[in-house]
Amino acid sequence: MAQYKIPVLPGDGIGPEIITEGKKVIDAAGEKFGFDVDWIEYPQGADHYLETGELISEDTLKELSAYDAIYLGSIGDDRIAPGVLEKGILLAARFYFDQYINLRPIKLLEGVWCPLKDKTPADIDFTVVRENTEDFYIGIGGRAKTGASKDLLEVSRTLYSAKFGLDIETDSEEIAYQIGMISKEGTQRVIDYSFDLAEKSDKHVSSVDKANVLSDIYGFWREEFNTIAAKHPDVKTDLNYVDAITMWFVKNPEWFDIVVTPNMFGDIITDLGAMVQGGLGLAPGGNINPNGTSMFEPIHGSAPKYKGLNKVNPIATIWAGSMLIEQLGEKEAADAIVSAIEKNILEAKVQTYDMGGSSTTSDVGSDIARILLEM
Repeated sequence: MAQYKIPVLPGDGIGPEIITEGKKVIDAAGEKFGFDVDWIEYPQGADHYLETGELISEDTLKELSAYDAIYLGSIGDDRIAPGVLEKGILLAARFYFDQYINLRPIKLLEGVWCPLKDKTPADIDFTVVRENTEDFYIGIGGRAKTGASKDLLEVSRTLYSAKFGLDIETDSEEIAYQIGMISKEGTQRVIDYSFDLAEKSDKHVSSVDKANVLSDIYGFWREEFNTIAAKHPDVKTDLNYVDAITMWFVKNPEWFDIVVTPNMFGDIITDLGAMVQGGLGLAPGGNINPNGTSMFEPIHGSAPKYKGLNKVNPIATIWAGSMLIEQLGEKEAADAIVSAIEKNILEAKVQTYDMGGSSTTSDVGSDIARILLEM
């Protein structure tokens, strides 16, 4: 029997509740498909930060790097200023593990209400490959008040480092600035990944940019996409401005198979994708390093107002768990989890409030585990 050790960060708010259901379903999959999971829990989150002042230490990150995959509940708490936990834990982990791909399946399951008229599961089934470590999310910027000032901003990655020395002079009362940056290395590897996906499944690749306005940064992205596309002549491609692709996601989602996008635009269009597939409660995500440690989570937040109520929908977390075990090589079990989710939705007997039911978080997890074992 295969044995896996999987670290778990339940996190904040509803995180511990939903991650419990994800573990429950993965354990059921292990029972059915012949593998066993040893869950290793880590305390990083709001309570740990308030008690110790620590977000996530270098020692903890080093320890986590020994594993292939991490299961994450949610991060965020109203007691702590916005961005502190997200930057100090989530972004710190993504950068440390060089999780340069954010993978988002946009798939409408049978039985799920879709806000798009006349669209069916056959029309909405594509994957967004979002660059996950660059663009305007490198986390450097600042402010300057009237007069002259200087700033030195630095980006350090496993692939490269870059420094920006700024001499600022302004007669504005105050200005704010944010540096956006993409590299050849970072751009090429995420686009390469999208073409690899397309070739494995005979799909086509759609690129997203805003090269008509932000021509330096996103013109560079488009050049690299075209260069890589030329090496894959059998893969159909198309180029899309981000404002246009939001319209096409709504009008013609069936056009898309693999969508590859810079970080900021990916953040926006994947939330639109979540609504197209039925809502945030059904939207999983993976932060992927194909050759290192990856991390899987629902894309929704920690919903502090629902903490401890056993009320919220755990399906996104359970689906993220499916992505996690697929990353470990358990493809059959991963597919079975998604099928069990779909059957739970079709039966419409055990559902949370957001899907028109009155069942609890744990009811839904138990029902999906039951269906999985009976399949």
